[in-house]
Amino acid sequence: MPDGRDEKMKAKKYLWSIICVYMCYLTHGIQAIILSQNNINFAKQWGFDMGTPDSSAYAAGLAAVSSAVAAVGLGKFISVWIGGEVSDRVGRKKMMIAGAALYVVCFAGLMTTGNQTIALVCAFITGVATSGFWDAAGYPAVQEAYPAAPGAALIGIKFFVSLSGMVYPLFVVKMADAGNWKMNVILPLVMSVVCVVLAVIAPFVYDDQKKAASGSEKGQDAVAAEIQAAKDRMLVKPSMFVKFLVMFYSFLCMAIMYGAQQYTKAFGLSVCGLTEMQSAGMTSIYTVGSILAVLFWAFMMAKLKWNPLKIVLIDSIMTAVALAGVLFIHQVAIIYVAIALLGFFAAGGALQTGLGVVQMFNPGPKGRNTGIYYTFMGAASYTIPVVAGQLTKASGESSAVYTLMVMLLVFAGLAIASSLFLVTQHKKIFGESAL
Repeated sequence: MPDGRDEKMKAKKYLWSIICVYMCYLTHGIQAIILSQNNINFAKQWGFDMGTPDSSAYAAGLAAVSSAVAAVGLGKFISVWIGGEVSDRVGRKKMMIAGAALYVVCFAGLMTTGNQTIALVCAFITGVATSGFWDAAGYPAVQEAYPAAPGAALIGIKFFVSLSGMVYPLFVVKMADAGNWKMNVILPLVMSVVCVVLAVIAPFVYDDQKKAASGSEKGQDAVAAEIQAAKDRMLVKPSMFVKFLVMFYSFLCMAIMYGAQQYTKAFGLSVCGLTEMQSAGMTSIYTVGSILAVLFWAFMMAKLKWNPLKIVLIDSIMTAVALAGVLFIHQVAIIYVAIALLGFFAAGGALQTGLGVVQMFNPGPKGRNTGIYYTFMGAASYTIPVVAGQLTKASGESSAVYTLMVMLLVFAGLAIASSLFLVTQHKKIFGESAL
């Protein structure tokens, strides 16, 4: 009985670290789309003439916002690989506090500056804060706080990103109609302050274990034993190509998810001819699909013990189907259904599930593996908006977003091919089918 009570008290103690991480990612869900959802207003604030949609000045304003989105991706790309190593060394708490503090500074900057260069710097730093600090510490933290079902804990992060992604676009439209668009920036600024407070007061498993093991090799031995046990389950060692492929999946997955998340509204407006509210509704429907997926896949992984590679394969196939529907059937009802499916299969925790595949094929320190995995993700976060910006300058918004969606469909095809190859390798390496 005492042991049972101790376990319950321990679980309750570290619940605060889970709440902290989920609150941070609720805020990140807004940060991920704040530039694209408020692109016209930000461009105006930075001095661009956005009065004539078909003008070169208007296209330049949109390209400037795409550059800021790219700066976020660049910040992610150059910081996440080292963030995992730092997180393993200094602990999760300091990383979560620092990331939240940077969010506060950057949202304040975006709200007040009329200088595009300063806005680009703020965007870049939010990318560093997200991947270099939060991703590097938050993802391992929830796995450590909920060891009974770490995969489900990871997918929970996606739930809160999706939740804000569902509500925020509608909030943006309401505030714009009320003539008070800066509330769209004040909201995540206040949420970031809450994140700082939660990160300060929450205990973290890794940090406590690190303190307890201070002066001994016990903590490191436990981590090494866990990694070795995972390697011992392998019949043959995975090839370098297999290790690369499980990491590269994050590029494909993030390119699809990021492209759909950032440019769904523009696709609805410029290609499908939808109204502002209908286009914002596309983003929200996409997010509803991702939330439903989070709940569904969390159940499949926690209760039915589905192999994460099986989920990745299903996600990849259905993502391709959904993208084809969005691209080739321009009827509002069909588009909404396809967008919901795209949210379910592309943004419903596929990226987080892929991290589980990495740990399975390439066992190692969680912070390091997360860092490498999200470096590929950061490359996609940078590449997609850069390509979108160049396409917009070259051919206009309508042609650009359509071409971008075609590119995402190609990426989905590559994800299917790589997943099928990994299924064959799983049988060879572990002696059993992933399906």
